[in-house]
Amino acid sequence: AQTLKGAGYATEVAGKWQLALLGDDLEHPNRLGFEEYSLFGWHEGPRYHRPMVWQYGRLREDLHDAYGPDVYTDFMIDFMSRHREEPFFAFYSMALCHDVTDDLDEPVPFGPKDRYDSFAERMAAMDERIGRLVGALDDLGLRERTLVLFTTDNGSPRRSILGVEEGEFVYEEVVSRRGDILVPGGKGQLTDAGTRVPFIARWPGVIEAHRVTDDLVDLTDFLPTFAELANAPLPEGVHLDGQSFLPTLRGEPGGGRAWSYSAHRGRSWVRDREWKLYDDGQLFDMSNDPTEEQPSLPDADSPGAAAARERLTTVREELGVDDGASP
Repeated sequence: AQTLKGAGYATEVAGKWQLALLGDDLEHPNRLGFEEYSLFGWHEGPRYHRPMVWQYGRLREDLHDAYGPDVYTDFMIDFMSRHREEPFFAFYSMALCHDVTDDLDEPVPFGPKDRYDSFAERMAAMDERIGRLVGALDDLGLRERTLVLFTTDNGSPRRSILGVEEGEFVYEEVVSRRGDILVPGGKGQLTDAGTRVPFIARWPGVIEAHRVTDDLVDLTDFLPTFAELANAPLPEGVHLDGQSFLPTLRGEPGGGRAWSYSAHRGRSWVRDREWKLYDDGQLFDMSNDPTEEQPSLPDADSPGAAAARERLTTVREELGVDDGASP
């Protein structure tokens, strides 16, 4: 947001602000570059029904019967309407499809079903609000001038809060379907179910409809991509891990990164498009074993696996995470 604001963009964020308790620091989003915000009180109050929303530096008192995602969506549409004649950066940090807030003294309010929405219901609600936002862009005449990116920060959870009984949360299992395959949620895991996420880009006239790419992209790449799009200088004196994926969006050759890295609770991997190397030395052929059931170990590597192990081990060493994955 700071980079784009410096390039003359109007900046806005709506939804989730999991960086600070806003009640203690109402200027935090502004200091990080967002000129306008409408954000629920993370760890302070509800995010869905009867939401606790901070907007323009104050707590909204008119949301007793409101549904949080509608508040954030309406705010974004209003922002885009007011800034339609200038470049803008609108960041919808969605609450959907996350669980309800679960760490307050009292459980947050139910919706009209006398329970919390299921994961599938929250997905449908997400789809509807994204449709409203994209439709608003078209209605405002911004279809050809606006890049829309949709992604998420992790896979779906294994279970989701559905209700409360005798003061305890009641959960449902979360399972998705991919063709004929049932896929349990993988949030908190380093498998593809936890770390490989949807990424959809819409830019009529630039991005060919229905094009699919195998280029490797990760979330560190967003800042350099946005900076290149806005002809904005990157921050000085800061080491950045990301690289621009603008060539990938344009369908140009040579896009995508050579490798990506992820870590969680003491474990980590580095991977390219075909191979994935864990810190314990397990190597997986992701093209042929996406569910990671058949690891290749150093003493049994095929020539292709041995070359991948050497290549990815070098990356780990360059990252300073040489932690036992060497051949």
